[in-house]
Amino acid sequence: MNIITHGEIARLRRTNPALFSTPLIVRLRTGALWLGFVLAMAFGLWWVDANPMRIVNGLNKLGLLVGLMIPPHPGDGFWDYVHAMLETLGMAFLGTVIAAVLAVPLGFLGAKNIMPNPLFHFGLRRIYDGFRGIDGLVWALIFVSAVGLGPFAGVLAIAVGDLMIFAKLFAEAIENVETKQVEGVRAAGGSDTHVMRLGVFPQVLPVMMSHVLYFFESNVRSATILGIVGAGGIGLQLSDRMRINNWQEAAFIVLMILVTVAVIDNISRRIRARLIDAAPQT
Repeated sequence: MNIITHGEIARLRRTNPALFSTPLIVRLRTGALWLGFVLAMAFGLWWVDANPMRIVNGLNKLGLLVGLMIPPHPGDGFWDYVHAMLETLGMAFLGTVIAAVLAVPLGFLGAKNIMPNPLFHFGLRRIYDGFRGIDGLVWALIFVSAVGLGPFAGVLAIAVGDLMIFAKLFAEAIENVETKQVEGVRAAGGSDTHVMRLGVFPQVLPVMMSHVLYFFESNVRSATILGIVGAGGIGLQLSDRMRINNWQEAAFIVLMILVTVAVIDNISRRIRARLIDAAPQT
């Protein structure tokens, strides 16, 4: 067992002072960062006029609403809600599939190993970033104004909102492919098209499908919100029931949404797990 003497400790203090005490500049910088964080939080709470009484009053009103929701009841609109839920699922499915299909060529164009031109790559990625900065709810409002109320506006909003996100994710997956398969196709005399179709696409397909399944699950929830702004589906039914203070039926619709999302989440998770297990190991 080695015993460190006082002399060795003193020598270590001289040669490696940072091991025994944090330098003053580091302590000041850390303190300044924490102070900035606290000031930002305090300013934000002041800006939104946050205070304990507003929270207490809000909880009292929330308790009243919960009481009005019990027991949840569909009333006479059960089959209308089922139809609206199917409409929401259709919006999410069509929007996700359209975005995924259109994103495949954009993903290849955005991958460095496919399009090595740095200027083209930088410009295209910035376009992706610009479109990703616009929320799906904004797209829904735009398309409701452009094509009118209904699920078609919701499909367009989901498709456009997801398109550039898929393109970025697909491009990153393509950039991380195993080069041995690509080189094997080239060595066999394959063209660039053959390389992408036989050497790249089979490797990234499971990853792409995993992303698509996850986004479909997420888009079912998003389609509900889009319906509130006029894009149809179960969100429109929920908005109407809340507007007329029919809270029992609103609670029933919320439960329908929760059950539907839970079922889709379970199925999607199982399929994603199988796709990941089936993906070629590099």
